[in-house]
Amino acid sequence: MKGFLSAYTRISLIKKITIALILGAAAGLIFGENASVLEPLGDLLLRLLQFIILPLILFTLIVGVNQTNIGSLGRMGGKVFTYYLATSALAIFIGIAVAGLFNTGTGTSLRGDESFDTPDNPGVIEVLLNIVPDNIVTAFTELNLLGIIFTALVFGIAISYLRSTSDYHQAGEKLYRGIDALNEATLTVMKGILQFIPIGIFAIIADVVGSQGVNTLTELGKFVGVLYIAIIVQLAIYAGILLISRIRLGSFFREARTPLVTAFVTQSSTGTLPLTLNAARSLNLNKSLYGFSLPLGATINMDGAAIRIAVSAVFAANVINDPLSFAEILQVVLVGTLASVGTAGVPGAGIVMIATVFTQVGLPMEAVALLASVDVLIGMGATALNVTGDLVGTSVINKTEKNSAQ
Repeated sequence: MKGFLSAYTRISLIKKITIALILGAAAGLIFGENASVLEPLGDLLLRLLQFIILPLILFTLIVGVNQTNIGSLGRMGGKVFTYYLATSALAIFIGIAVAGLFNTGTGTSLRGDESFDTPDNPGVIEVLLNIVPDNIVTAFTELNLLGIIFTALVFGIAISYLRSTSDYHQAGEKLYRGIDALNEATLTVMKGILQFIPIGIFAIIADVVGSQGVNTLTELGKFVGVLYIAIIVQLAIYAGILLISRIRLGSFFREARTPLVTAFVTQSSTGTLPLTLNAARSLNLNKSLYGFSLPLGATINMDGAAIRIAVSAVFAANVINDPLSFAEILQVVLVGTLASVGTAGVPGAGIVMIATVFTQVGLPMEAVALLASVDVLIGMGATALNVTGDLVGTSVINKTEKNSAQ
């Protein structure tokens, strides 16, 4: 047994994940719905990733703040917000353009028996207010990422201030060293969780394929195909941005592939966050930058979801034979960009965003119910793109910070 574990740990993580994907898909096709017996292993992976998120964000960001000055932190924050808003708007334009090119939805009709209850959308204002938690304990227990980021920034700045004073310098240094040690302990725990990821991915894929079956892979195939074409276009733009920034694509994707595959399988940007942070660390990015930008991106930067909104809007408009006008396209871009922020952290956020945009533009809610039949396939690609966008933005901003320092 010991020899097996030793051999298992020596295999590279991406090889283990690739094998897990193949075996999981095969198990799902062979055993069908009986593959659901593996579901607890998938749930355990999600629980482990959720378990490590809080200390990882808290300690990483506090340590990162203490390794830079406040002016640099503010400058990086401005770049992060600008990048997230710009790429989300760009993603919607790409989605509309690709969906319009292929006329997705044309020839499809609503049967009339589809139903969908519009979920509550917290809105942008409420999300912004949630940045400052009214109860620090609740922010932690409810995993309010924006609240946790705010808390880590406030206490990180406070510790940095203590270290700069003559009266409390020693106390501040001891406190910082303690948190730095906790950060290293968290990273050690993370190394153990990494070894379980292939097992969890095997279980999730087997369960999804077993429950959805081959029929789901062909249902609404054109819509799914168009969406993935738009995702590929966005990925090509990311590659161009990396090349312009003189960041080697091979090095970037070698470190990014684990969180991207995990995001694809789990459909959770937040759940994948520990792996995204680990990838940023392997890419030697500025800790004070990625400790802030990646948790924030997992909460508000939804490029994949933005493409999903755009393609869905064109699809629904074509279904009712009423193509979007230029003014409606602009409205989809504006509302979709804001909705991608306003629905942050909401379960089934993709559906919430689509419903929000459809309500504003006057598209039929019945189309949302129709699209929900392929929600799993859509969510996989969209989530992987969300995580890619976060890492690309952080890498590019890190590069600009290095250049400005030279």
